[in-house]
Amino acid sequence: MPHGASAEGRPLTPLVAAGGKEQRVTKQRLAVSAALDELHDFVSTQELYRILQNQGVSVSLATAYRILQSLADEGLVDVLRNGDGEAVYRRCAVTEHHHHLLCRSCGKAVEVEAPAVETWAAKTAQEHGFTEMAHTVEIYGLCPACSARKADTRQSDQQADKKAE
Repeated sequence: MPHGASAEGRPLTPLVAAGGKEQRVTKQRLAVSAALDELHDFVSTQELYRILQNQGVSVSLATAYRILQSLADEGLVDVLRNGDGEAVYRRCAVTEHHHHLLCRSCGKAVEVEAPAVETWAAKTAQEHGFTEMAHTVEIYGLCPACSARKADTRQSDQQADKKAE
């Protein structure tokens, strides 16, 4: 029997230990992980599924959901809720605790450290007798490019209104 093969001669699927739980490394898991590595902003499961389909990767939507949740549980991706309450995922460059600025229009995400938030959260938890606290802070707004587009649109609308008068 060849090394790395089952008694039936099939290749064995490698296991990766994550948080004490072993995960099978499948083609689908590798494809989802690789796609996340190429993306810079948060992506919903539906969006990631469409990207994978366009790349010719055979993965079901249900499998994509399970893999993303598993990666989030393992701390390999950040997950948060977008303005519509939908879970979105991103492989972040920063591995320690951090927060995000998120554009409501284009989805651009910027990783930020916020020491004042950390101090406030710890103090607030302590004041109320809470221990083992955790928190999530996401700041939503418009990125500079979307703000400029919105201002240009507003200016164009105002010019059109003046011409109509």
